[in-house]
Amino acid sequence: MALVYTNQKSKPKKNLTAKQRELKDSWEKLLSKYQPNKKVVVSTRQELKDSYSLKLPRETQYHPSLNSGHHDTSKKDIPVYTGTAMIGIGTLHKSNAVPVFSVEEAGEMARMRRG
Repeated sequence: MALVYTNQKSKPKKNLTAKQRELKDSWEKLLSKYQPNKKVVVSTRQELKDSYSLKLPRETQYHPSLNSGHHDTSKKDIPVYTGTAMIGIGTLHKSNAVPVFSVEEAGEMARMRRG
């Protein structure tokens, strides 16, 4: 069970030394140099309503690309193996798939896996 104290005595503020006051003043001067002056603008709802105007979205111009005839930019077909040289897929290390082209290669891969 935790104890919660509700009436804590506040500590009296310590008076700043001359050096601390000087440092604080220089810091505030530096901060005021970089902060814009804030202006308080009081406006009514009607003034805000009158100042707002609905603008239609601008139309985007269509610029067709230039076809110079030098390069073919159509999508290439995905390469697919159509030959008969590969006899299967072997695994050398973990899930590394390697194409197998001969029975000897398949035997070597099997021996490498087993030590």
